[in-house]
Amino acid sequence: MVSAVDEQLLDERLAALEEARAWRPRLISKLESHIRTADDLALFRINAFSFAQERHLPENEIIDLFLHATALGLFSMDWSLYCPQCCCVVESFRSLKSLHNHYHCPFCQVGYDAALDEYIAVAFTVSPNIRKIQFHDPDQLSAWDKFFKTQNTAEGLLPDGQPLVNAKAAIARSVTYLPPGETTSIEIEVNEGTVVGSCPLGRAAIMASIVGAPASGPQVVAVAYGDKVHVHDVHEMAPGKIVFTLANKTSERGMFAVAVLPPGFDMGRVPVHFVPFLNGKRLLTTQAFRDLFRSEVIKAREGIGVKDITLLFTDLKGSTALYDRIGDLNAFALVQRHFDLLQDVVTRHNGAIIKTIGDAVMATFLEPADAVAAALSMRNEIDAFNGTQADRALILKIGIHKGAAIAVTLNERLDYFGQTVNIAARVQQLADAEEIFVSEDVYSAEGVHALLTSREVVSSVFKLKGVRQDLRVFRITKDLAAL
Repeated sequence: MVSAVDEQLLDERLAALEEARAWRPRLISKLESHIRTADDLALFRINAFSFAQERHLPENEIIDLFLHATALGLFSMDWSLYCPQCCCVVESFRSLKSLHNHYHCPFCQVGYDAALDEYIAVAFTVSPNIRKIQFHDPDQLSAWDKFFKTQNTAEGLLPDGQPLVNAKAAIARSVTYLPPGETTSIEIEVNEGTVVGSCPLGRAAIMASIVGAPASGPQVVAVAYGDKVHVHDVHEMAPGKIVFTLANKTSERGMFAVAVLPPGFDMGRVPVHFVPFLNGKRLLTTQAFRDLFRSEVIKAREGIGVKDITLLFTDLKGSTALYDRIGDLNAFALVQRHFDLLQDVVTRHNGAIIKTIGDAVMATFLEPADAVAAALSMRNEIDAFNGTQADRALILKIGIHKGAAIAVTLNERLDYFGQTVNIAARVQQLADAEEIFVSEDVYSAEGVHALLTSREVVSSVFKLKGVRQDLRVFRITKDLAAL
């Protein structure tokens, strides 16, 4: 049964969404139809990529759609940490603020470092003010539904395309709530394999191999549910009846799930792959997110890692002389127009402006080819802009580099930090008037050579301040046909 929507509020917020930016025809009506008619599960942690693919719509516009809809109160944003082995939702947050840089899967009992471009997924859930769904109050769900529908993800797939969570449900024997301060018994009958028991909050974990002759009677295993654990309590047990007695030492209701793995099954070697999902890196490289959610910060003291990001720096050559020549107010207005132009170019090429520094811009891109295409477009558009400005020429210098970085909050702004950032800035400093310099990592990346077939590219090796190894960089000239 589909629950009712708040008609007035839905109409008001859809009208505001319609005005937020130019959308393709009928896009808002498709979103409205989904809100009105989809079942509860389809409105819980919506994968923006899957939503786009199912409707043959562009990913970028759908990401923008959900971000604007979230800013207007139609949806909430969910940040989830996925376990790459068992597809548990290890942790789930409503905000980037709660994200941290290490996490531990209570089912696998394996720890991971969080990385924005790996298993940090961002999804969208309809607001309870718009339409109430059962997942807004997960504690009212059965233990089975809460575990498999909210604390696992269906986005991890086995080689045959089946969601791993379905396979886990097939081998599960029990998912049970544990009342606070009470002892709960769980009985199972096992003939072979390995029994695994876990708590989604990591307060108990057991693993029992089934070996030997059948037991003559029930085998009782006492399990303390209390402080968090980081390893399985390992047992060997005989085939037959097993009774787990779980003493909940806490003041909160707990949960315990028991499954029996087939003989020879190794949890660490399940060949899982994930359907594409909106990850933290893609979100932080989306201009709409940076514009609409400026208050989002990373509170992890060490920041959150990103394994591969492309950074572009620009600067204006001779800006001091420009201010002197045309005056502070005129020069300031001109520089602001140049910022607007560059932001438009960056957004069109799947990037986002991280910050402006004086007359310079720092931008980030998903792929090196996007950054190079943006740089070429920037240079062309600044040339065209200069053609409309008498004696006010802006002279752009651009540098691009890629690599690992740390996403941090600096001066209340989401930013990137690390040697990749330092090198990108220094590559830009090598450039002179109207030059684009790219590092070898960028030049050799997929899709970049195809963008440069009509341009002369000159390779040089430089020693950069603060960088131990010499760096090979490539200077990209203007289009040869235009020279």
